[in-house]
Amino acid sequence: MELRKDPVTQSWMLVGDEQPGIGRDSGGPCEWCAGGRLQAGRTVYVSPGGVRVYPHPHPLYQIEGTESRTGEGIYDRMRTVGAHEVVLESATHDRQIVLATDREAAEVLNTYGARLVDLKKDQRFRYVTVFKNRGKLAGEEFSHAHSQITATPFVPRRMVYELRASRTHYQSKERCVFCDIVQQEESRGTRVVEATANYLAMCPFAPRVPYELWVLPRYHAASFETDIAGRSGNGAGDVLELAGILRRSLARVEHITDAYHMVLHTTPNTSTQRGVTVQWTTVADDYHWHFEILPIAEKRTRSYSIKEVYYCPVSPERAAEELRQA
Repeated sequence: MELRKDPVTQSWMLVGDEQPGIGRDSGGPCEWCAGGRLQAGRTVYVSPGGVRVYPHPHPLYQIEGTESRTGEGIYDRMRTVGAHEVVLESATHDRQIVLATDREAAEVLNTYGARLVDLKKDQRFRYVTVFKNRGKLAGEEFSHAHSQITATPFVPRRMVYELRASRTHYQSKERCVFCDIVQQEESRGTRVVEATANYLAMCPFAPRVPYELWVLPRYHAASFETDIAGRSGNGAGDVLELAGILRRSLARVEHITDAYHMVLHTTPNTSTQRGVTVQWTTVADDYHWHFEILPIAEKRTRSYSIKEVYYCPVSPERAAEELRQA
């Protein structure tokens, strides 16, 4: 396995001859449950509330070594240096976030924050994120309730687009584009699914898939891990509030489909030696962390067949109305 850069799109791709089935449940007893082989393995972090984080048993990225960037004519490649971790959201096999209490879900969120802070101390890593693949159609690897964390030596293309667009908006208007979105969506209300004192769940104006849902703070905060650490330090109330709206948002999505992706979008690592700090000098002012939840319908539509030009057969206004009632 290695990383190769597309010279046209500037995207880094994982390329290798992976055997089908690697990283999937074997179909026998769960190895993440108490007494299982994986559960008994080395942890990289255990939260005060008992949320455990492990190295992925079949990692896409390797923690050891350096990038070893090389060229082949116009092409670039490098080693898969990074980190790949599994977050066991509960010791109970099927206690997904949607079934957890707000306090249990808050412990998972605090664990995300703690791991992002720690991994960003490594200057080899330019981007660290959290994702959850739920359901077979989403490529869920393990049946035990879990999510995953990856740290990469590059900023993924989607995030580069977001960061650049946010910076451009800020340079033009001296405002955060996500704060502007929050303000406009709250004033209109038609795409708002739920609002609490500090957080908003909404269907984006231009969705990529039906019932796409974002959860983001109503106040400005660029970095998830910095924000969550500050709010945990001021008492658990705000984190419990976030845990509640995120849990309810996932439950609403599960009324529509049992398969989805959840991805945390946060700031890149600005302490690396490769110039990210110079490139994203205004990121604290122009970016805004958020969770994106992308449901997957079993029946494929044209949204899957026209790459990068998305067709969404359900308007966000209708989706928000259905999700509010779910």
